[in-house]
Amino acid sequence: MSALPSVSYSITVRLEMPAGGASVSGLTTAVEQAGGSVTALDVTASGHERLRIDVTCAARDTDHADELVEVMRTVPGVVIGKVSDRTFLAHIGGKIAMNSKRPIRNRDDLSMIYTPGVARVSSAIAKNPEDARRLTIKRNSVAVITDGSAVLGLGNVGPYAALPVMEGKAALFKRFADIDAWPLCLDTQDVEEIITVVRSVAPGFAGINLEDISAPRCFEIEARLREQLDIPVFHDDQHGTAIVVLAALINALRVVGKRIEDVRIVMSGAGAAGTAIIHLLLAAGAQNLVVSDIDGVVHTGRPGIEGELAWVAEHTNKIGMTGTLKEAVVDADVFIGVSAPDVLTGEDVSRMADQAIVFALANPDPEVDPAEASQYAAVVATGRSDFPNQINNVLAFPGVFRGLLDAQSNEVTTPMLVAAAHALAGVVSDDELNAAYITPSVFHSDVHTAVAAAVRTAAGGPAELPKDTEVE
Repeated sequence: MSALPSVSYSITVRLEMPAGGASVSGLTTAVEQAGGSVTALDVTASGHERLRIDVTCAARDTDHADELVEVMRTVPGVVIGKVSDRTFLAHIGGKIAMNSKRPIRNRDDLSMIYTPGVARVSSAIAKNPEDARRLTIKRNSVAVITDGSAVLGLGNVGPYAALPVMEGKAALFKRFADIDAWPLCLDTQDVEEIITVVRSVAPGFAGINLEDISAPRCFEIEARLREQLDIPVFHDDQHGTAIVVLAALINALRVVGKRIEDVRIVMSGAGAAGTAIIHLLLAAGAQNLVVSDIDGVVHTGRPGIEGELAWVAEHTNKIGMTGTLKEAVVDADVFIGVSAPDVLTGEDVSRMADQAIVFALANPDPEVDPAEASQYAAVVATGRSDFPNQINNVLAFPGVFRGLLDAQSNEVTTPMLVAAAHALAGVVSDDELNAAYITPSVFHSDVHTAVAAAVRTAAGGPAELPKDTEVE
């Protein structure tokens, strides 16, 4: 499957070329014939004979970007200067910063914000630790914690390479939910050490967002931290994905006129995300769910079933199906993939039930080519941004944590996750809903407020926040 040019692989090339004539149009034509997309031409210096131009263009990947530079170099009269990768430029010096909410203009300000005035506040908190939520940044802070063992599609790259991703996560928390999130990348992949560190830093936070920790360790880490901490612990790779998948499925079923209780759902993948999706689908009323992994359909009679997979075997596949994924999808109403590329073909999708739904979420290469799947399925969703119906965790986690923090919740429960999914689905109105629009844009003004309100209510908080308690 050929990827389209993407801004995430955009470059800016500073070059000189002859002034006048068809030089500029020849340059843009050459780039576009090579599969690139010119998005900007900025003249930075001009003379009678020569122009200096910054050419910004999008490529498919880094190799393609290099090819586009070489294509520009072959245009008569062009001299290539500096080439800048715009994504790397966006990361120079990091993407987030800490700013003071209070001005420090004079000695009076200093005396109240720091010593000696701060001692009275510390003494008050020592007498009543709950006041930390009211009198410190704790009330609006989330720790984004990783060990770098399962980063995006990169795998086990460690804490340093994970930091840009965690910074990005923190930036999204601030942008979409006005939450102060702090990236903590741990230089250990030992379960006991991770639990100890998180437990030790927890007093400064109102919530913990676990991120990019590999399975099966992530299950134990999350479960034990939930037992030991008095603040909510949320593993976004599991629960954020599950919320958005359920929301998208709710709306896809609206499109095809089916009910979750009646459809047969086949899943590919029983890792961290897959297991969380299974839990949430069952909680939302799914009755007929079959799961397949690298060894085929999961069932109680299959050898080697243990841990979370044993739970999956016990709670799914009520009809006792065995065999392969390809066999399981025959006559299925819904396919959800959180596994590996190209495990199905368009022909496999053609054997599903009428008005089938396909969520092929492996990224960047999905379980089945979306274009092929669309020839047979009524609704298709992916994890990619260059196809309709992107399943993106950023639709969920900012609003979920906003609701948890506003309710001062000390836990995350399944009813909260189901409520978040229904709220997210509800953002797409009946008038807007169609096969190519089952998930709203992350920039939709109602997404994060709707999810936050649903979670806050499910957590026992107020339906609406009084004005004087809103986060500044």
